[in-house]
Amino acid sequence: MISALDVPLDLSQPPTITQQSPKDYIVDPRENIVIQCEAKGKPPPSFSWTRNGTHFDIDKDELVTMKPNSGTLVVNIMNGGKAEAYEGVYQCTARNERGAAISNNIVIRPSRSPLWTKEKLEPNQVREGDSLVLHCRPPVGLPPPIIFWMDNAFQRLPQSERVSQGLNGDLYFSNVQPEDTREDYICYARFNHTQTIQQKQPISVKVFSMDSLNDTIAANLSDTDIYGAKPVTERPPILLTPTGTTSNKVELRGNVLLLECIAAGLPTPVIRWIKEGGELPANRTFFENFKKTLKIIDVSEADSGNYKCIARNILGSTHHVISVTVKAAPYWITAPRNLVLSPGEDGSLICRANGNPKPSISWLANGVPIAIAPEDPSRKVDGDTIIFSAVQERSSAVYQCNASNEYGYLLANAFVNVLAEPPRILTPANKLYQVILDSPALIDCAYFGSPKPEIEWFKGVKGSILRGNEYVFHDNGTLEIPVAQKDSTGTYTCVARNELGKIQNEVQLEVKDPTLIIKQPEYKVIQRYGHVSFECIIKHDSTLIPTVIWLKDNDELPDDERFLVGKDNLTIMNVTDKDDGTYTCIVNTTLDSVSASAVLTVVARPNPPFDLELTGQLERSIELSWIPGDENNSPITSFVIEYEDGLHEPGVWHYQTEVPGSQTTVQLKLSPYVNYSFRVIAVNEIGRSQPSEPSEQYLTKSANPDENPSNVQGIGSEPDNLVITWESLKGFQSNGPGLQYKVSWRQKDVDDEWTSVVVANVSKYIVSGTPTFVPYEIKVQALNDLGYAPEPSEVIGHSGEDLPMVAPGNVQVHVINSTLAKVHWDPVPLKSVRGHLQGYKVYYWKVQSLSRRSKRHIEKKILTFRGNKTFGMLPGLEPYSSYKLNVRVVNGKGEGPASPDKVFKTPEGVPSSPSFLKITNPTLDSLTLEWGSPTHPNGILISYILKFQPINNTHELGPLVEIRIPANESSLILKNLNYSTRYKFYFNAQTSVGSGSQITEEAVTIMDEVQPLYPRIRNVTTAAAETYANISWEYEGPDHANFYVEYGVAGTMASRQVDIATQGWFIGLMCAVALLILILLIVCFIRRNKGGKYPVKEKEDAHADPEIQPMKEDDGTFGEYSDAEDHKPLKKGSRTPSDRTVKKEDSDDSLVDYGEGVNGQFNEDGSFIGQYSGKKEKEPAEGNESSEAPSPVNAMNSFV
Repeated sequence: MISALDVPLDLSQPPTITQQSPKDYIVDPRENIVIQCEAKGKPPPSFSWTRNGTHFDIDKDELVTMKPNSGTLVVNIMNGGKAEAYEGVYQCTARNERGAAISNNIVIRPSRSPLWTKEKLEPNQVREGDSLVLHCRPPVGLPPPIIFWMDNAFQRLPQSERVSQGLNGDLYFSNVQPEDTREDYICYARFNHTQTIQQKQPISVKVFSMDSLNDTIAANLSDTDIYGAKPVTERPPILLTPTGTTSNKVELRGNVLLLECIAAGLPTPVIRWIKEGGELPANRTFFENFKKTLKIIDVSEADSGNYKCIARNILGSTHHVISVTVKAAPYWITAPRNLVLSPGEDGSLICRANGNPKPSISWLANGVPIAIAPEDPSRKVDGDTIIFSAVQERSSAVYQCNASNEYGYLLANAFVNVLAEPPRILTPANKLYQVILDSPALIDCAYFGSPKPEIEWFKGVKGSILRGNEYVFHDNGTLEIPVAQKDSTGTYTCVARNELGKIQNEVQLEVKDPTLIIKQPEYKVIQRYGHVSFECIIKHDSTLIPTVIWLKDNDELPDDERFLVGKDNLTIMNVTDKDDGTYTCIVNTTLDSVSASAVLTVVARPNPPFDLELTGQLERSIELSWIPGDENNSPITSFVIEYEDGLHEPGVWHYQTEVPGSQTTVQLKLSPYVNYSFRVIAVNEIGRSQPSEPSEQYLTKSANPDENPSNVQGIGSEPDNLVITWESLKGFQSNGPGLQYKVSWRQKDVDDEWTSVVVANVSKYIVSGTPTFVPYEIKVQALNDLGYAPEPSEVIGHSGEDLPMVAPGNVQVHVINSTLAKVHWDPVPLKSVRGHLQGYKVYYWKVQSLSRRSKRHIEKKILTFRGNKTFGMLPGLEPYSSYKLNVRVVNGKGEGPASPDKVFKTPEGVPSSPSFLKITNPTLDSLTLEWGSPTHPNGILISYILKFQPINNTHELGPLVEIRIPANESSLILKNLNYSTRYKFYFNAQTSVGSGSQITEEAVTIMDEVQPLYPRIRNVTTAAAETYANISWEYEGPDHANFYVEYGVAGTMASRQVDIATQGWFIGLMCAVALLILILLIVCFIRRNKGGKYPVKEKEDAHADPEIQPMKEDDGTFGEYSDAEDHKPLKKGSRTPSDRTVKKEDSDDSLVDYGEGVNGQFNEDGSFIGQYSGKKEKEPAEGNESSEAPSPVNAMNSFV
């Protein structure tokens, strides 16, 4: 036995109805009628029809045709036929040699949309507050029309709890109001089948208010009491529909249950629904028409019961109970299924249905009641079952089961087909199945055979039969692998066999990696007009091609260029409020689909509040209320209230108060004599909204001032006056017009009366002729045209100050150490201060250093000690120096006289480091050390300490040797040193207090003895002029010498030496001198005057252009000059010394360092004016030495 749905179409089988028209078929009378009937079978079936239970001969009606190879009828109404002529019950029969199948009874009815019957409609005149029903009463159509109410402008009439349309189409007014008056209440009926709308005549409603009704009664109704001229009275609810207290309702199972209650009353009643003895069904219950309609979808027998509607207002309530009974047309429990049997097999057809009332079951064979059908010994009817035993080929037939009750019927065809067929596999060979890892794999083996074949599955070409819990074998031959793994990939073989034969088929299974979203879009909060991006990064099987789709709120993305879809992201530019929503990334392949969603919340500053309203106006308070604007997805945290004073400061808004975001009203305190306007600003986390529109203005009444000026002070600007100042009241603080101030003062601690003066709206008053610096009691009181402010508080002020009269006495100095001293003094009498005592100032200055008798510019230092302090510390003193100091008292006017100068001396301290340390004349075993005394000896030097130690090639230090040197020495020759050895030297000075900081240097003894060339400067001469001095000398010694010149005014310390070679003016001067020297050398060459001298001063005056200088072509240095007679080399001067030694300002006046064969003179300002002579010869540069020519100018480049 096998399902006929699997029977191949090339085998014989009885007819099966595949398509038919609905049982209740309403047709458009203007179009052709098409009654469908399609069937399949082998051989193809033929078709016939009955109409109203008798054969319908379509050949006799030229308007009726049947489609080729089909049973579908077409009635050609558009060629003159009338639909009403073809009303009736139609049934189709499909027949072949193996049986006959029949369709349902198809009831054909043309739709109808009749016109409204004409009627005379009287105007409705209704008293205000009464109920009203406007009846629609549409014409009976097929199907029933859809009803709605509109006006003459085709606008739907507004509906509410008070006015609404009932299920029958009538318009109900629970109570009428004057605004209900109109003449165009129009009921429309729309007939969907014919797509037509019918219109009822307009209905007029006139609502009389109580005031106008009294006039109407007096004029037109002769004082009758029809309307009673009573005021509008409130009434308890009464039901307009349904009427009475109970009613019944029958509904069929599966339909929609609609229950309605509409009530009249004033105020408008509210409707509530309950089910007696139970709950309204969840998820299937809905309330419509302002809760006047209860809707329950897909009702079942369990929904039967009593439903109560309750109408209530403040005056009472009423109710109505609707008893609901749910009946049921027949519905299937087990519908009969087609059978395919082999000869000799047994089988059965089962037909089971239910309904309310329970349906009756009847059987037909090939469309004929089974009781009168040809007998078949293999079948037996047993109520809702037909049993077949040992069937033969002649047992093939189509059986019909009919289940019916008073609410409808069910008809089902099921055939019995007797066949003998070997197995067939209908699934294509080598079909490829692809599934995702860990998902079920369903591998088909669609088969057919009679008797029904047995199915077996194998994996691989020579695999064993598949068994076990990891496989599921379906009746239709399908093999299911519930959880496919990678090792499930391979070839599967399906084998079908019955007693007539055997067949097999192979299919392929591939298991793919799942598609994953490894980076999902995330929840985003973005401000309006910002940019936002959602990521959707995926991982997928390499053999599958994914497609990515983005949705917004489960719909396509807006067609907007702001939405940019990338490979793995979605970007939205310039986000707006409408972009708010849920964005979903969907990734599809041919095998699977995954998705991920994220919410985008667009936030912005709130919209401004609106509808500001002022209520509860009082003299000193008012209530402000407002309606918040849209918060734009960010909750409003607070409201800021601002006010404008249109009387005193129009256009200027001031902060008033701030309230929480949940508050929309605030009680505001007001001041008198202010023309208030208010505005409200909403605040959320994003920022502040724009201000609301201003409220209406509110002018408060005038009153006495509530407060007096603040910050009252009395401070004299001169010794004989008192300046009284205060902060004026602001405009709204004046409380009224004519604001003035009453200023009062009297001397403190003196039995004087108050002196008062009234001044205009100013902030200062000057009292003249006061004693110097005496206390005053002061008060300032506000007043306006209505009176005075409360009594003000008094403040203490003072008249003007004068300079202090007395200097501090008994000044004592206690020297703590060489850099710190403590000074004491006695305070001056307070009366002599003549003002506010601010403190004391200590002036102190260095007179001279006790270690040097040089004079210097006196720089006074000042320390201020606040308040009535009588001592202080003097830091930063120089050791071994003489100081003076004095003390002065200070008040607000200035300083008093100074105390007598007090002299004190600081003790010795440790000296600073020696000014320089220079190591020269290296030999095999000796070095010469020269040094300069400390710049700041800070006492009397008693000795120098020299420490030195050798350094090997790995920079390790050897033993340390210490030598003490007398303080009057400035050089030392160290002997008995190791040859070719580097030494490190540490050198410092000592006073009686201790050692100063040290200076270090390194030097190396030589490897081979070379006769040293000792430098010598001789024949130093000077010639002083009014503004300069010429200095000349002769130099003999080694090459690369630096020249230093020290000079000073007689009787003072030597001035600080200056490296003039780095001065711009000197470089320019040297350029000019070089040019002059070139000219002089040319002249010397011509005259051949060896050793001749040339006054450079004259040349300098004649050739002052520093730009004209001979330069070497290769390196840009100054050119070389030679005497043609001797050809002796002119030695090159070195650049700045490598040891960077610099002579200090307190060095002795001397010429140091070396040159060769040169006489030089310098102006006092450092300019070179000397004369040069010597034997010169070109000499190539060596090593890393300077490539400059051996010119005197180069020697000058190292002046400091």
